Amino acid sequence: MSPRRGALLQLWRQLPFFLWLIALWMLLWQQFTVLALLTGVIAAVVVTRVFRLPPVELSGRVNLWYGLVFVVTFLGALVRGSLTVAWQVIDLRRQPGAAVIAVPLIVDDDVILAHTAVTCSLIPGSLIVDVDRGRHILYLHVIGVRSDADVETQRASVLRWERRIVNAVGSRAQVRRMREVLR
Repeated sequence: MSPRRGALLQLWRQLPFFLWLIALWMLLWQQFTVLALLTGVIAAVVVTRVFRLPPVELSGRVNLWYGLVFVVTFLGALVRGSLTVAWQVIDLRRQPGAAVIAVPLIVDDDVILAHTAVTCSLIPGSLIVDVDRGRHILYLHVIGVRSDADVETQRASVLRWERRIVNAVGSRAQVRRMREVLR
């Protein structure tokens, strides 16, 4: 492979990350204007060129249907989690109970690990307190846990988020691995 073709392939693989940085910039400023787009491009160039980040190896695969399923389910989980936590706060009859649980993930990929961790932390009622990157284990503090069955329910929930993320943006090999393990 020629050096020029290798550089183009590298740029193509980094394009989703670059576009994500631009979208993140626009979301942070809450502006969807041409000026926000241009400053987002500048910010993305600075972040990717000045700060030497390790290369992010993306799968190059995006499944729009599973992406939509992820977004809709995530929004539903945000509403449900908010209502659940609010109810636990105002229900004076009992304490909600809390636990720190370990959840070993199925897919051995740092990007999937990061996406799963962020997703779980954004849903009210759970928070990532530690990550064992080498063994791909997430440690979560969760509220509303009163029994071992509740712990297993939380663990299964995290694994469902991992499955949704893999289905949406994981590689074909990761999707196969997920299906094999879940059988």
